[in-house]
Amino acid sequence: MSSSSFKFNTFHFYIIIFILQVFAATPILSDNSSFNDFLDIAKSPEVFDWMMSMRRKIHENPELGYEEFETSKLIRSELDKMDIPYKHPVAITGVIGFIGTGLSPFVALRADMDALPMQEMVEWEHKSKVAGKMHACGHDAHVTMLLGAAKILKHHEKEIQGTVVLVFQPAEEGGGGATKILDAGVLENVTAIFGLHIDPNVPIGEVASKSGPILAGSGFFEAKISGKGGHAAIPQQAIDPILAASNVIISLQHLVSREADPLDSQVVTIAKFQGGSAFNVIPDYVTIGGTFRAFSKQSFNQLRQRIEEVIIGQAAVHRCNATVDFLDGVKPFYPPTVNNGDLHEHFVNVAVNMLGINKVNKAMTPVMGSEDFSFYQQAVPGYFFILGVKNSEHKPKSFLHSPYLEINEDGLPYGAALHASLASTYLLKHQQDDERKYHDEL
Repeated sequence: MSSSSFKFNTFHFYIIIFILQVFAATPILSDNSSFNDFLDIAKSPEVFDWMMSMRRKIHENPELGYEEFETSKLIRSELDKMDIPYKHPVAITGVIGFIGTGLSPFVALRADMDALPMQEMVEWEHKSKVAGKMHACGHDAHVTMLLGAAKILKHHEKEIQGTVVLVFQPAEEGGGGATKILDAGVLENVTAIFGLHIDPNVPIGEVASKSGPILAGSGFFEAKISGKGGHAAIPQQAIDPILAASNVIISLQHLVSREADPLDSQVVTIAKFQGGSAFNVIPDYVTIGGTFRAFSKQSFNQLRQRIEEVIIGQAAVHRCNATVDFLDGVKPFYPPTVNNGDLHEHFVNVAVNMLGINKVNKAMTPVMGSEDFSFYQQAVPGYFFILGVKNSEHKPKSFLHSPYLEINEDGLPYGAALHASLASTYLLKHQQDDERKYHDEL
């Protein structure tokens, strides 16, 4: 081969590589055009009316953590109708569905299924039919929106560049259902996971989130403070555990006001105080309990250590004995919910494209609530956001974990469409990045 021929062929080789790189940088679906109609689909009467029906069925029949057998049965029935394969049981009542190629990459969408042990006080046609149980945290809406996303994604399955994993999870409310899902190994190949939570105080069609910590880590504790019972008229012959417990509670508040950095948000709350049953008898013991919250693992562990030290130490000052139980086996510690930075950028792009820039709060103020979605984030990059479902009427009692909670069902299409778009565009971007990397290696 002559030198001139070699130069000519080399020149053309680099031209071909350049063209391949240009095409690799061009979206396969320009501006996600095939996914832009997701919100319109979710708002269509056929899909919207179906979602309302699903949400109301679930709301009427609330089930507590790891008892969501009928909810799981309903989910599986709907997945069967959509011809979506799934695994069941996972984590006792959980259901894991699959839409797409069945091959990598894998992206997950999560909804929690459990209700709360509360009596519903809202009077409406679809009020809870189970005494003492209510969907007071919106998990009925979460399940409904993920089912809505499944319907949308199944319709576009041929365009999905990978596999969307649908996670219907039990026992978010203190039961650590996310840990059992992870232990089952069904998310081992997942490269990202998205979750949402409704907020009845955020307007319909608006979302909020941020990169980094958005929800606190949380733990619970219970302490038994033992003294010596006696007659209330002769206190010197008794050792009063009520007085000791009262001083314990005051001292615990100093952990935040005097030991924590004011710029490092922390909470210690005593929500349980039980002792005695008569007006004139000093009891033998008192039981107190509560929760503690922090945004960093270091602060959380420091709080745990000091709570035990203060309870035992203050009880001893008042001649009492104390034992502290952090209930690890019953109510597992929830780590802080920390959003992945790259997924935050992805979320903002999708949400702004769908809702408009004025409807996306990308710097929400973190709150001291907790979520077991955080367990997923310890295993895989994850992203959690808030979805508005505010009623048009001002209802001051309509907040999460309230027996008066009312959800505006007009918010359901937004959750379904965002779920579907976040997953499908993530997979599309993942494939494009892989192709671009391949051509760069050439």
